[in-house]
Amino acid sequence: MSAMFRSFSVFNYRVWFIGALVSNVGAWMQTTALSWVVLTELTNNDAAAMGVTMALQFAPPLLLVGVTGWVADKFDRRRLLLLTQSSLLLIGAVIGILLLAGVMTLPLMYVFALALGLVTAFDNPTRQAFVSDLVSRENASNAVALNAASFNGARMIGPAVAGIVIVAVGTGWVFLVNAVTFLAMIAALSLIRTRDLIPRVKAPGAARLADGFRYVGKRPDLMVAFAMVFLLGAFGLNFPIFASTMALEFGQDADGYGLLSSILAIGSLAGALLAARRDRARLRVVVTGTGIFAVAATVSAFMPNYWAYAATLMLTGFAIVTTLTTANGYVQTTTDPALRGRVLALYMAILLGGTPIGAPIIGWVASEFGPRVAILVGAAAAIVAFSIGAIWMLSSGRFHRHSERRFLLTIDETLPIGVVAPEEFSDEIAGTTSIPLPAQESPATVASRRAG
Repeated sequence: MSAMFRSFSVFNYRVWFIGALVSNVGAWMQTTALSWVVLTELTNNDAAAMGVTMALQFAPPLLLVGVTGWVADKFDRRRLLLLTQSSLLLIGAVIGILLLAGVMTLPLMYVFALALGLVTAFDNPTRQAFVSDLVSRENASNAVALNAASFNGARMIGPAVAGIVIVAVGTGWVFLVNAVTFLAMIAALSLIRTRDLIPRVKAPGAARLADGFRYVGKRPDLMVAFAMVFLLGAFGLNFPIFASTMALEFGQDADGYGLLSSILAIGSLAGALLAARRDRARLRVVVTGTGIFAVAATVSAFMPNYWAYAATLMLTGFAIVTTLTTANGYVQTTTDPALRGRVLALYMAILLGGTPIGAPIIGWVASEFGPRVAILVGAAAAIVAFSIGAIWMLSSGRFHRHSERRFLLTIDETLPIGVVAPEEFSDEIAGTTSIPLPAQESPATVASRRAG
């Protein structure tokens, strides 16, 4: 099997991938329909209301970050996912029924948006950490990238199908179709062979909610990555607002909006597949992808017609998925396994939790000044994020360090917290972690070797 698809050699991952692909198609259908309902059925093209809806969905991951990560590390992740996926199925079905009955209102949709956010707050870190239960550490980055390929492959199908269904029979049916697709994920979780799951590393002593925060605080590389992801998540990734308002500006209906999402997914899928080919996730790729996104977003804001704007979205999709897939893989593969759930919860909270701040602002800008100005605000945030990453990498000497002088470090998943395997190292986290040095080398010896 080629290096790009090496995780498919694992039965549990194959089952998971198929279930996730089907479920992701439905999720993208629902995301498209939710934005369109708020914008065109529950309001009169009010982008600010869409921003509030997005904020309600993404606030819980930020507010509950300590609890959700602790839960992902403490309890059986497969059973947790069965619970969260079943809950999301139920919420989607109820929204669909209320829309078909004609009794949905904007305040009621706000309530459901918050409910979706609460369940997703527990689902996201558990689902992200569960990948490491399915495959070995050396395949974790590849599995994360293939998950992104599944997510964005579904994005090519879901929004376009949603647009057609909305025009043909109405938005309520989109939510009901999404509810049915959750059955694929529930079936996959039921078929997974629990005896083949990778044994989880347990933290010595009691697991504490604050451990993840302390760990990240001692990792400047993660702090930089999280700062970049926050800016992108808050201001740059408000695609439902950007695309829906641009579609209206170009005189398009729901099917035109759905097509924009599918075109964005073409570039996104390419970015995910290229990430799957890389042997490991590197922070410099995160920085480079952020810079490309800033350029692509700026160019898209000045496109004169629908198809020219759509063409720029392929580069936008490629850049953002390259950035986020690599950042996710980097966090997965360089984090102490006993703390992975809590660190990933913090990562997801920062990525999604910026939306309650940025989405209302972007929605207001789009309503007051037009969607092009809103896109430029997102591009400016990406420029700031790129600057943070580039300045840190330059100041830390990563662009100029000779390979023979790198102090290399990695985490062996078979060892308890705080113990480092002396035979294996990683150039990406050089000098950025507080994990003790191997016992056979003193700090002076290491400093001498680095200087030499």
